[in-house]
Amino acid sequence: MASHKRRPVRALVTLIVAIVAACAALALGHFTKGVSPYPDLALDLKGGTQLILTPTVTAEGQREITDEDITQAISIIRNRIDASGVSESEISSLGNSNIMVSIPGTPSQEQLDLIRASSQMNFRPVLRMGLAQNLMPTAQGQTQIGTADQTAQSGQAAQSGEATQSGEAAQSGEATQSGEAAQSAEAAQSADAAQSGQSEVRSTALDEATAMSIADKNGDGVLSDTPASEPANASDMAWETEQVQYDFLTLDCSAAADVKRVEGPADKPYAACDDSGQIKYILGPVAVPGSDLSSATAGLVRTQTGGSTGQWSVSLQFNAAGSEKFKETSTILYGYHNSDPQGSTSGQGTPDRNHFAVVLDGTVITAPSMNAIIPNGQAEITGNFTAVSSRTLANQLSFGSLPLNFEVESEQQISATIGTDHLTVGLWAALIGFLLVILYLIWQYRGLAIISAGSLIVASIITYLVIALLSWWMGYRLSLAGVAGLIMAIGVTTDSFIVYFERVRDEVRDGRPLRAAVEEGWDRAKRTILVSDAVNLVAAVVLYLLAVGGVQGFAFTLGVTTVIDIAVIFLFTHPMMELLIRTRFFGQGHKLSGLDPEHLGAKNALVYAGRGRVVARGESTSAPNKDEAGDGMSIAERRRAARLAAQKSEANAGVTEEGEN
Repeated sequence: MASHKRRPVRALVTLIVAIVAACAALALGHFTKGVSPYPDLALDLKGGTQLILTPTVTAEGQREITDEDITQAISIIRNRIDASGVSESEISSLGNSNIMVSIPGTPSQEQLDLIRASSQMNFRPVLRMGLAQNLMPTAQGQTQIGTADQTAQSGQAAQSGEATQSGEAAQSGEATQSGEAAQSAEAAQSADAAQSGQSEVRSTALDEATAMSIADKNGDGVLSDTPASEPANASDMAWETEQVQYDFLTLDCSAAADVKRVEGPADKPYAACDDSGQIKYILGPVAVPGSDLSSATAGLVRTQTGGSTGQWSVSLQFNAAGSEKFKETSTILYGYHNSDPQGSTSGQGTPDRNHFAVVLDGTVITAPSMNAIIPNGQAEITGNFTAVSSRTLANQLSFGSLPLNFEVESEQQISATIGTDHLTVGLWAALIGFLLVILYLIWQYRGLAIISAGSLIVASIITYLVIALLSWWMGYRLSLAGVAGLIMAIGVTTDSFIVYFERVRDEVRDGRPLRAAVEEGWDRAKRTILVSDAVNLVAAVVLYLLAVGGVQGFAFTLGVTTVIDIAVIFLFTHPMMELLIRTRFFGQGHKLSGLDPEHLGAKNALVYAGRGRVVARGESTSAPNKDEAGDGMSIAERRRAARLAAQKSEANAGVTEEGEN
């Protein structure tokens, strides 16, 4: 049988390099980013934060909340949490109306805001925008300029001026992100002014009397919420009623206001703040509901040749109904790309009505300008995005289309439901199981238990490093169910050893020399091992996809350890066997090696090859004669052959003696 050249040392070096690289990555993360060298623990082992949410329908959907709404809300919240990088969270209904969200550890403010956010999202055209905060120069503590009366004279509500929300990237079928440049410029300006001690940042919200005098254009003392004329579309300036102008002028977007933002009715205009509190808007009626958005994904902007520009973007895909609505909206908005005689331009390079706002939970999360007509429902928002901000926006867009708001009834820290005592017991169970497996392997396989113990230790080290790195890279948390999966992995890995060792022993029993038995046994055993691990892997994947909560944790660790088992068998167990079989102890079949042919009941290793020749079983019949030391036979096999030869010689001698007599 032809055989290819084995390189066990190369496989071992590859494994060592991979382990060292994983250790280095974990150490680098620990010392540079403060990453914990230990795996993060899930809610049942560590505790975390618990939120009780009460869903309420939005203004345009005054109806009874159904069980289907609650189920869909739970699904959306789970998707939001998973997309934010938190695993092993628990989301369930509490009674008939509340939703309980339990998050392991201490979630970030961004993650909490994402959970609290409404599931209602809409696309509205922008009618007017302005600064929500302004830099107010002072001298000796007195305001010198920028009084409410002065800033409101133009009828543009003191917000007409200086916000540049630029987003430069032109597009074919794209929208350009606006907002960040203005905020950066304002922040820099505020910082300079604060350092000089001559200015301070104040809200541009006017007092009610001043706002009333500006908004009440007909002077009748009543704020009308009815358009003066029939609006032609959602971007028509007729939607800028006296009431919405008053709301815009008095709108305080600062954190000090501490006002819960609620989106207005879908068929009415309303005033809104952006999520940074820097810009405020008058928005027209809903042009495209969020439910018409099929998907939103973050990625790098590509050139026409497929190369990356290095800039991040968010790609939108609408369904058929949304595509038609967005085409109509983009056509209207693009008509204001260069100029808008009736509307205002807030120093951004494009008129205010060239923008459309994405409203989530009553707050504008982005307001890009329209740089082209989008006929196919595929848009791309570009601008001053980072990888994190683009993914955050994509998550908000993807999981924000259910017509429900959420009110936080309570928020509290909770203790571990099971606790570290159970983790300690689980780890002791794993250690005891490990030792029992080693004792069994020593009893059954003697010296081969060295390879088994080494393989289990290597598998344990790799598993620890993988779980720790996954905790860092993807927010994975180890639950008690996950610990059970790790304990089960001991049996999975041991099963692979047994398949391998027994196949080698079968070859020895058939009379093959030990080196040939290892080679042939591996060629046959590896197929069985791969099939067995493939079945385990498929089961883990199916279980993970169909289950939720703790069962997913079990399935995840089972799948990870199955892949690790394959790596250990191919990169450690078999290479170590090939190296040890070259030693005198294993290669000559010592009775304590686990490969002793006599103990295994091996057949006669010598077979008749024709023409008076005898060769070892498994060797080529055309092989040249070898001396005793190089015949590939073990000590026991050579002793047996010598004993048979001596008996034959004695028998021949007896026959000869009788003939002479």
